Amino acid sequence: MNKGITIRSVNISINKGTIKHPVDSITLVEGGVEGDAHLGYGIREVSLLGIESIEKFEKQNNQKIEFGEFAENITTSGLLLYQTHPLDRFIDEDMELEVTQIGKECHGTSCMIFKETGNCIMPKEGIFCRVIKSGIMKPGTELSYQPKIYKIHIITLSDRASRGEYEDRSGPRIKGLLEEFFAYQQLLFTIECTLIPDDPDHLRSILIGDREAGKDVIFTTGGTGIGPRDFTPDVIKPLLDKEIPGIMEFIRMKYGADKPNALVSRSIAGVMGQSLIFSLPGSVKAVDEYMTEILKSLVHLIYMLHGLDRH
Repeated sequence: MNKGITIRSVNISINKGTIKHPVDSITLVEGGVEGDAHLGYGIREVSLLGIESIEKFEKQNNQKIEFGEFAENITTSGLLLYQTHPLDRFIDEDMELEVTQIGKECHGTSCMIFKETGNCIMPKEGIFCRVIKSGIMKPGTELSYQPKIYKIHIITLSDRASRGEYEDRSGPRIKGLLEEFFAYQQLLFTIECTLIPDDPDHLRSILIGDREAGKDVIFTTGGTGIGPRDFTPDVIKPLLDKEIPGIMEFIRMKYGADKPNALVSRSIAGVMGQSLIFSLPGSVKAVDEYMTEILKSLVHLIYMLHGLDRH
């Protein structure tokens, strides 16, 4: 069971850039904290700081810090908040917060908080959340911590592999690369692998099911060429809400410059509901080439899809 947090203090301020002051309770509403200066402030609706970070600062600087002095709306204990990730959640029966950002830009001496405390730990160890479910929060409230678990589906299309004539190698290769990637990012994930024949109706049915199930990322491998049984992009494209052409165009140009056959691939990428989908060719070599580029922007794409465009 994941460790939760206990609310030690709830704090508000009338003006931005100033310290906040403890109050008996706060009301979480759409856009942030009712009556607080940062209500409706983009993705940084509610700020949280752990007492663990405050106590560390006090010890290092021999300085007593009061709740709200680093401009946090919510002071917590029980979890190192800066080790959470965007899209993780804090919940109880009455309210729900979703992490949107870890830390922030420090404005240094132009910030009133910096001037009053001589330093600030919010840029490194504070986090920001948005309100998913409104409610009244007060000291003593306990919230459970639910880290985001990314749901991934890998679909291999191959008549011969599905008949057992040879082993599917491209699907397992995608799985291995994703396991390494998410482990390095310290993100939780589940991966489902499906092997099907080159059947457009079967593929369409699976993709529609994935969209309804809210899969985060879907990879297909196979069927991206121009042969009579190559139809994967043709099934995917009508299901897309938005296409992301740049990724596949770049990959084709990068590898096609030396190997013109790479330009024959019709691989596409896009958004289907709340799912990202990438169609890859059916060879291990191509999988390595495509995944090398896709993984560079995968987390950024996921965050953008959830409204966390943090340029």
